[in-house]
Amino acid sequence: MTQLDDSGIIDLFFARSEQAIEELARKYGPAVKKTAANILSDRLDVEECVNDAYLGCWNSIPPQKPNPLVSYVCKIARNLAVNRYHTNRAKKRNGNYDLILDELEESIPSDMDVETEAEAKELTAAINRFLLTLSREDRFLFVRRYFYADSVSDLAALTGDSANRISVRLFRLRGKLKKTLVKEGYLV
Repeated sequence: MTQLDDSGIIDLFFARSEQAIEELARKYGPAVKKTAANILSDRLDVEECVNDAYLGCWNSIPPQKPNPLVSYVCKIARNLAVNRYHTNRAKKRNGNYDLILDELEESIPSDMDVETEAEAKELTAAINRFLLTLSREDRFLFVRRYFYADSVSDLAALTGDSANRISVRLFRLRGKLKKTLVKEGYLV
């Protein structure tokens, strides 16, 4: 059976056909599952986030017409997984995602005095401006590591570089981000 393209899947959502979920799972299920699994260590939590991500698509399409669809559903899965991670963190630590958060701790102020949503949006805008200054490869690495929580070994396999070289590049990118945030007044 051939896979539908994104617009065909979205058309199924607009028609409120349950086949939309099946086609979404067939085409992007592995990416959605990997996104959640990069953050969560429990298989059942991952499965629940994946199913909730599909439900999130069902509830938001229509009116949304996401393009690209894979980023949309993976972002929903990521947000659900992060929420589940925070819920689970009170009970136990998740080594992989804790490591990623620890890596960014010095570059992004986690406990800064963000008192309003506007300040949080300003920080987001500053990070987005920083990302625009990066080469395509560095932006890819940064987003895959710190948004999608890919492991360094996965990134090495994706890029053909060694894990050590990827680690060094990520370290330098975190340093650049920190310099940018200091310059813009978000860090001291």
